[in-house]
Amino acid sequence: MLWTDETLKMKEDEHSTQKSQDEILSDFSSPIFEFNDSTFLSDEDLIMSAINGNGLRKRKNRSFSISDDNLAKQEPSKNGKVEKTREIPEYGMKKCHSARASLFSSSSGFDDYRGFLNLCVVLLAVTNARVFLENIMKYGILVDPVQWVATVLDNPYKWPNLLLILGSNVFILCAFHIEKMLLKEFISATTCMYLHILNLLLLILLPPFRILQQPADPVGSLSSCGVYVILFLKLWSFAQANKWYREDYLKSQGKRKLQRTMSMPSSALKSLRDGTETIEVKYPYNLRYRNMYYFILAPTLCYETQYPRNKSINKVYLARRLVETVFLVQLGLALVQQWIVPVLQKAIMPIHNKEGYYVVERLLKLAIPNHFIWLIFFYCMFHSILNVIAEVLRFADREFYRDWWNSETIDYFWKAWNIPVHKWCLRHVYKPLLSVGYKKFTAQLCVFLLSAFFHEYLVSIPLHLFRTWAFMGMAMQIPLSVFTILITKRFSGHYGNMIVWMSLILGQPIAILAYVYHYYIIQYAPNAQ
Repeated sequence: MLWTDETLKMKEDEHSTQKSQDEILSDFSSPIFEFNDSTFLSDEDLIMSAINGNGLRKRKNRSFSISDDNLAKQEPSKNGKVEKTREIPEYGMKKCHSARASLFSSSSGFDDYRGFLNLCVVLLAVTNARVFLENIMKYGILVDPVQWVATVLDNPYKWPNLLLILGSNVFILCAFHIEKMLLKEFISATTCMYLHILNLLLLILLPPFRILQQPADPVGSLSSCGVYVILFLKLWSFAQANKWYREDYLKSQGKRKLQRTMSMPSSALKSLRDGTETIEVKYPYNLRYRNMYYFILAPTLCYETQYPRNKSINKVYLARRLVETVFLVQLGLALVQQWIVPVLQKAIMPIHNKEGYYVVERLLKLAIPNHFIWLIFFYCMFHSILNVIAEVLRFADREFYRDWWNSETIDYFWKAWNIPVHKWCLRHVYKPLLSVGYKKFTAQLCVFLLSAFFHEYLVSIPLHLFRTWAFMGMAMQIPLSVFTILITKRFSGHYGNMIVWMSLILGQPIAILAYVYHYYIIQYAPNAQ
């Protein structure tokens, strides 16, 4: 059969029309179509209107309802990822009703409340904007970035804290050479253990001995005490980990005593220094100054002979984290000057006069800005600063925190919000206690009490104030942890998460008010009863 040019053109037009109708039918199965008028059209009219382009457009709604799974459609987003889109059901002209549950009913299966979350964020922003304006109108602008620098430079009692930080190298070198003396058989393993214990005791006792001899300087003393606590945990890990490595080394060599070993080959040392090759460093080749100080500077508390490392430094990422650090530090200091200090000053007299309602009002007024500053501190320390250090050192393990904001129990919060400390407690306290026969509850109790001791250490010594409230606050986390576990198991994890947030928002301001009041009484009103 012969086809003329006119016949071929008609066939192509018919094929093109059929293809367009098939595409419209496939698209029409899930989206919503909106018209410029409000009349209902039949299916045939809808198809023809779509083909002819009569004001028809497709609208996508991203709301999600499990009850409408039949309306789900997988579509690629702009970034190439496949996302689910949800559409309002298609209501027919002749029959538009079917058995459906209301969305707020549990039987509907609906669980997407992102819109309400956005509403809460907007309300939070509006409410705090009003509080911020009220603060400005009442106190004026109190932010003065130069004040912090002037305070450090003008106060001569800041410098002893700097000398304390620089002097901490003595304890680092002592721990290092204790291991070297054991390696060279100058001392026994038992003597090595006692020397490490003595070194750690002197390290943790030096800051109180030095700080308590000077007038109170909370900011500088807190910095030096924080450095010494971190160093205490690191050197504990250094001593205990090398003990494990030494025992494994002796077992692998089939020896009862250490013998002097040859140094690492020069080619391996050159590759290790240059970072051109990944060489597994084993005991006793790890006992080098370079290895020791890398561990001291690394964003971890757990010693290993070798850490996972990146091949190069990401300069863009590093610059971004540095800008974040500078901005967040200045923001936190500004909030302290503008928001925290006036509230604390106004709280002294109500606490002294035991005016209960005013004290509660001050507590609630302090809770929100204090929590903001705590969140800023968390992000700045555990994301910005630790990632800056890790990037400079090419340290590849960047798990500094987990999703603590979803914590349904206090126990999970303390495990997730500070991963370096959690790893240290698990590795050097909890598991060793289990290995010698202690029960899990006893090991957990020891971990909490050790954490409570260091919290009290970091508060009482800088303030020259020994009230044990920080210790008691941490100790109270044990029954609160049991309570949140019971609530989560019996009711829902949502209630447990709310209790965790309430303890964070209200617990810290209570301790702050108590310490600030007694610090003020001791420093500025020594004759007050």
